[in-house]
Amino acid sequence: MHELGIIVHIAKTLDQVAAENEVTKIGSVTLEIGEVSGVVPEYLTECWNFYRKKSPLLADSEMKIEMLPAVTYCESCKENYATVEYGKQCPHCGSYETYLLKGNECSIKEIEAC
Repeated sequence: MHELGIIVHIAKTLDQVAAENEVTKIGSVTLEIGEVSGVVPEYLTECWNFYRKKSPLLADSEMKIEMLPAVTYCESCKENYATVEYGKQCPHCGSYETYLLKGNECSIKEIEAC
């Protein structure tokens, strides 16, 4: 379960941002998670609920998750398409000359201070 490691990294980042901005409580943090990132939102939420109890900064905070769709680009026909639905093969021209444009992200989008 790599979700706990992700939460530990996020918590350290939040600690740094809070210290730089003289924030003592965080109300919420919004994460952007790519559809093909390999991160399981339910596990991430469980890890957040466990880990935040260990931090006075995060104790009462909420984690929000926004899922980002995976999009692949085809170099042959120059079209984008939904990665999860079609995989590596372009549905427009059948080419395998494709690469992922977005959808494997895991990043902090927004931090709400109290």
